Amino acid sequence: MPVSDDLLGRRAEGETLDRLLTQAKSGSGQVLVLRGEAGIGKTALLDHVSARATGFRVTRAAGVEAESAFPYAGLHQLCVPFLDRLDKLPAPQREALGTAFGMAAGPRPTRFMVGLAVLTLLAEVADEQPLVCLVDDAQWLDSMSSAVLGFVARRLLAERIALVFVLREGSNAKDRDYLDGLPELFVRGLDDADARALLESVLKGPVDGRVRDRIVAEARGNPLALLELPREAADGLDPGPLTSRIEQSFVRQIEPLPSDTRLLLLTAAAEPLGDATLLWRAAGLLGLGADPAAAAVGTGLIEFGARVQFRHPLVRSAVYRSATAVDRQRVHRALADVTDPAIDPDRRAWHRAQGTTSPDEEVAADLSNTASRAQARGGLLAAAAFLEQAAVLTPEPGRRADRELAAARAKRDAGALDASLRLLSAVEAGPPDDRRSAEIEHLRGHIAFDQRRVAEAAPLLFSAAR
Repeated sequence: MPVSDDLLGRRAEGETLDRLLTQAKSGSGQVLVLRGEAGIGKTALLDHVSARATGFRVTRAAGVEAESAFPYAGLHQLCVPFLDRLDKLPAPQREALGTAFGMAAGPRPTRFMVGLAVLTLLAEVADEQPLVCLVDDAQWLDSMSSAVLGFVARRLLAERIALVFVLREGSNAKDRDYLDGLPELFVRGLDDADARALLESVLKGPVDGRVRDRIVAEARGNPLALLELPREAADGLDPGPLTSRIEQSFVRQIEPLPSDTRLLLLTAAAEPLGDATLLWRAAGLLGLGADPAAAAVGTGLIEFGARVQFRHPLVRSAVYRSATAVDRQRVHRALADVTDPAIDPDRRAWHRAQGTTSPDEEVAADLSNTASRAQARGGLLAAAAFLEQAAVLTPEPGRRADRELAAARAKRDAGALDASLRLLSAVEAGPPDDRRSAEIEHLRGHIAFDQRRVAEAAPLLFSAAR
């Protein structure tokens, strides 16, 4: 199977990925983590795998920063094509995965049981046809999805499965630790000759040789930078981190667009699922017609189809961050209004919270209910995050303190001990309440035991029990 020439300067990476597919098809489970900076071409390599996966079934998922609060959201993307096979799983695994995905009510599933269920499900699919699982922007997966996929990746043995992750270097996401120790390929910049060839392919008209040399030098072989920095060159190249400059290039392309077009792009950026139906409903509510879509497509920054796709994640972040707070809130309120509370109450609650400017008990209560559902599915950190946000939006001080205390408990249960202690300090600043004070001491005592500060733990627990 010869390597195609569709990826400039990526012959070695292409050969590695082709071998991965060959070995997976022969019955040797394969895992690879593609690491590299933003714009270096990691997603293009995923597309290469997808295009070369002849005879495989392909499923994809992508981490989205706005979705990272929802437990198992990324895992659900990957598994949703196969959920009609849940009845083939052993009962404990079927119940765990059904509960994790919110398809059934049941005891809080353990990550171990959910991991086993996903491993069994993927193996069941691969028994019929070799399977490729592609996970883009893994640094933005929710923590539960990261943990489960890391578990699965370490247990692919004789299955005809290839699992490929893309992970952006320089991100601060701690959840990427779940992928540590897996086989990886660091994607580096193009060499000088390939970088110049790519730059030549996008230059329109003559460019001074010194400017050309500076673009190549500052891009450091980053393909996206080579495509975007020429736009900056007309006004003079600016210093600064490369990722920020690429994002700023997208901002400059967005700024001249009509206001309706910018608002449509913002609505798409605020809707992490890429659900076209939801987007057009929200656009209608915002009074946007069809014309803004044509102008948006004309930029090449976005594609509208069954799914809405930005050219690159940096386009999404450029659109969202460059918008005014008022426009962001307006868009989130519209998305909340068109999200069915019976089908997706958690996403509706999240959009309502993002669109709220002042304390609102109704919105806070929705977030608190979302936290309860997250906790029931095993997403303790997600539950804590929702409870924290609910507390911020709670008008009544006593109820706000109770929600902060519940968030502190969830963080302690998830092992985030220092974060739990910081929240307890906020609870103590609330209105005095004997019951709540005792619960604070009780939780501080348990955290002291967890941190092996036994001498401090015993008095706290004794005091709380009185």
